[in-house]
Amino acid sequence: MPVRAAGAESGTGIPKSPSGTMEELEHTCPQPRLTLTAPAPFADETSCQCQAPHEKLTIAQARLGTPVDRPVRVYADGIFDLFHAGHARALMQAKTLFPNSYLLVGVCSDDLTHKFKGFTVMNETERYEALRHCRYVDEVIRDAPWTLTPEFLEKHKIDFVAHDDIPYSSAGSDDVYKHIKEAGMFVPTQRTEGISTSDIITRIVRDYDVYARRNLQRGYTAKELNVSFINEKKYRFQNQVDKMKEKVKNVEEKSKEFVYKVEEKSHDLIQKWEEKSREFIGNFLELFGPDGAWKQMFQERSGRMLQAFSPRQSPNSSPTRGRSPSRSPSPPWVINKTSPPSSPKAASASLSSMSEGDEDEK
Repeated sequence: MPVRAAGAESGTGIPKSPSGTMEELEHTCPQPRLTLTAPAPFADETSCQCQAPHEKLTIAQARLGTPVDRPVRVYADGIFDLFHAGHARALMQAKTLFPNSYLLVGVCSDDLTHKFKGFTVMNETERYEALRHCRYVDEVIRDAPWTLTPEFLEKHKIDFVAHDDIPYSSAGSDDVYKHIKEAGMFVPTQRTEGISTSDIITRIVRDYDVYARRNLQRGYTAKELNVSFINEKKYRFQNQVDKMKEKVKNVEEKSKEFVYKVEEKSHDLIQKWEEKSREFIGNFLELFGPDGAWKQMFQERSGRMLQAFSPRQSPNSSPTRGRSPSRSPSPPWVINKTSPPSSPKAASASLSSMSEGDEDEK
């Protein structure tokens, strides 16, 4: 099956392959990952089996776009110790340099890194796995070379190398990417300011006592932390002091909260007491005030009592009994005190006359 000439048919400017019909030379390069449900493969597990000649691309051609079966193979390398956001952002830039790109990431081994750069926090296996789980990475190359050789570039069919443009002096060279830049295969990326592996290590060294105390508290031994016996006791004592400070702080916070609640309750009680006192005073005035209900009730009862003690006189039209006009009849028990009897006989005579008078009235 004939292969389409990218430059003639797709308009990308990719030069036509020297062979007209290349059934055995079809592009079979691995395609970029379309799903993120699995980690990126290693290069020795999924090697490029493309039999077609590796066509030389320019940056302008790559930016215009390439056929689907011919992604632009971009390579980025590094140590990637303590993999952080700065690493991820650099790989994101390398992945998005061109519309159709396949990102290969080379990770140097421990032996090579310790020889040229220094000791790492994470070992090579941990660093490999960190890169495999980055969403922008399509393939991981283990034990990557410190300096890129033509043989390495040809083996992995690398089109461009992505790295920040700062000269990287190492292994007796002022810039290990100098020959890549001269070949027109270098594409610069931007560094993320404010974060790097060296910065993270500096924070750990600066706050060593804090992290050592934390890990001792979490169950690590002094031997695992490489802490001396004296420092271990000092750190444990400081942990106890911090616990006491935390307890005191909690007690103070709870006390403040309790006082606040008491003040709030007191305010509510005072407000309720004022409302109740106003209500009580109002009720008292309604009952015992100048025009209160108690005064009216007292006046009504006083009137009834006065009527009971001094009843009204009979009307003039009421019938009267026949009495002598000279004097009103006296009760039989009233004794005339003006002329007391001079003797018992006279007293008996007067009583008999009174009884006769009563009989006459009857």
